[in-house]
Amino acid sequence: MMTSVDTDLIRVLADPLRLRIVTLLAQETLCTTHLIEETGARQTNLSNHLKVLREAGVVETEPCGRFTYYRLRPDVIDALAGQFAGLARTARATSEANLKRSCP
Repeated sequence: MMTSVDTDLIRVLADPLRLRIVTLLAQETLCTTHLIEETGARQTNLSNHLKVLREAGVVETEPCGRFTYYRLRPDVIDALAGQFAGLARTARATSEANLKRSCP
C-alpha cells in the first residue's frame, strides 16, 4: 500500500509567508490590505505569494468593489492531510509487521 504526497503542493506551502497566509485565511476571508497588515509583507511580495497559492488551487478569489478577497479552499488542505494520513497508516503497518530489506 504505497502512498505518495503531492510534492508540488508541499513546496507551495513550505514557504513561511505562504504558510502564514494560509493560516490566516483558515480563520477568515481577507483582502490584500488585511494580509499586508497581518504579515507585514510588502504588497508586491504578498501579491506574488498569493498568485502562487491561487495557481496551486489553495486559495480562491472574490472581487468586492476595488478589493479582492481571498478564501482558503479547505478541500485542498483535506486532500493533503489525507495523503499524510495514508503515509502514517503505511508507516504504522510497516513498523508493526517489522518489514525491512536485508542488506546485500
